[in-house]
Amino acid sequence: MCISITNNALIMKKFILISLLLSITLPAFAQDHHKAFDAGEWFRFRIHYGMFTASYATLEVKNDRIGDMPVHHIIGTGKSSGILSVFFKVEDYYETYIDKNEVKPYRFIRKINEGGHTKDIEINFDHQKREALVFNKKYDTKKTFSTKSGVQDMMSSFYYLRNSIETSSLKKGDEQYVNMFFDNENYPFKLKFLGREVIKTKMGKIACLKFRPYVMADRIFKEEESMTVWVSDDDNRMPVRIKADILVGSIKADLDAFKGLKHPFKVIVD
Repeated sequence: MCISITNNALIMKKFILISLLLSITLPAFAQDHHKAFDAGEWFRFRIHYGMFTASYATLEVKNDRIGDMPVHHIIGTGKSSGILSVFFKVEDYYETYIDKNEVKPYRFIRKINEGGHTKDIEINFDHQKREALVFNKKYDTKKTFSTKSGVQDMMSSFYYLRNSIETSSLKKGDEQYVNMFFDNENYPFKLKFLGREVIKTKMGKIACLKFRPYVMADRIFKEEESMTVWVSDDDNRMPVRIKADILVGSIKADLDAFKGLKHPFKVIVD
């Protein structure tokens, strides 16, 4: 029983990470300002496995500085709860510092403790040199890697692409790629636009854009097309729901609470 719960906990932990930091990405077009979000925005998600709440996760945008440069400081957390936390404790903490005029990352931080497995990594990006300096604080090592043009980290990708959506040009079947860098690897991320859909939430009915991120089929996901995400079809591009078919069933993440939206939030009234 403990082995089974631990295996499922590992899968749910990976879902938290992938859901919040990878999957909610939208077709991109160059922009000069942050039109979809601003400092003060905060989201909380309830991640459930069947009837059970497996975890809560949050995303928050703050104003900050790196040296003399003003930036948006974005913080993401994921923490196990309920029966999951008894058998497998998860505490994930992520940060990204992005340019205030265009969404590009300067610094990415990853601190995790997943059932005793820990990582403490800081990545500093040099966009002119197309390099990423990876500082592994756990082992006190530093190494520089080459990056792709327009590189994003896992968190900044969410905000960069969410901010850049152009709904008037979206057509069912449209695909987009994003250059991501994570830990020490360049990762080409792909997703497809599936269309528009109205979904029921605790806040009411919300008009959404529906996407299919392509994930690697491995010991967690059944196949590349195992995940679906919904974001609000308004100026906020707010993440609303994520579903994934995994090897031991399915997991869903629902927006549970929010505040500080840059634009008005609307629900559909019957």
